[in-house]
Amino acid sequence: MKTSIVIFALNEIDGMRSIMPRIKAEWYDELIIVDGGSHDGTVEYARENGYFIFTQQRKGTGAAFQEAMEKAAGDIVIMFSPDGNSIPEKIPELAAQIKKGYDIVIASRYYQGAKSYDDDLITFFGNRMFTALANLLFGSRISDVLVMYRAYRKDAVNKLRIDTLTPSWGTQILLRAVKKKLKIAEIPADEPARIGGVRKMKPLKNGFYELMMIIKEFLIRRRDVF
Repeated sequence: MKTSIVIFALNEIDGMRSIMPRIKAEWYDELIIVDGGSHDGTVEYARENGYFIFTQQRKGTGAAFQEAMEKAAGDIVIMFSPDGNSIPEKIPELAAQIKKGYDIVIASRYYQGAKSYDDDLITFFGNRMFTALANLLFGSRISDVLVMYRAYRKDAVNKLRIDTLTPSWGTQILLRAVKKKLKIAEIPADEPARIGGVRKMKPLKNGFYELMMIIKEFLIRRRDVF
């Protein structure tokens, strides 16, 4: 199985310089950087170091995900954040779990002793609240619904027909995967504090999108609409 690593970037030059050299070439067959319109040298850094990078055509992280999935050629697609929140050394473990037969593998910040060193009170509460709500409504037992750092079996995720352009694309994937009874696994993965730049996640705005996504997917849970 071939592995594609997909990296979302928007003004992450400090994190890119620190994190990208830790991603070993033998861990992947393809590396794709999706740029959201950086102006801090992120694009230039990627090109100077031989990475494939393209600018997303539509706005929103959901759009970035969809456009990246269209370009990704790997059987396994790993979503990775270059801001320091994702530990590169977990990439082989994520890919290995997909090769064992799982459809989605989550690098959980709250599983088997893993911790987030980037959480504040608001994000900690929000992450736990939305995870608990999703588990309650959908009968799942996932420890971290909102984390982006995951590996996907591409052919399985393509069948879920992800269509949101909003930041809640990851939640839509998991909820539809649960409804389709896909095989989901978790591995413990600490979340280090971000390196430089400005956090893109807006707690109130993102929280609204997450709540609306959970309600939407719950209301259509008994219909085969995808």
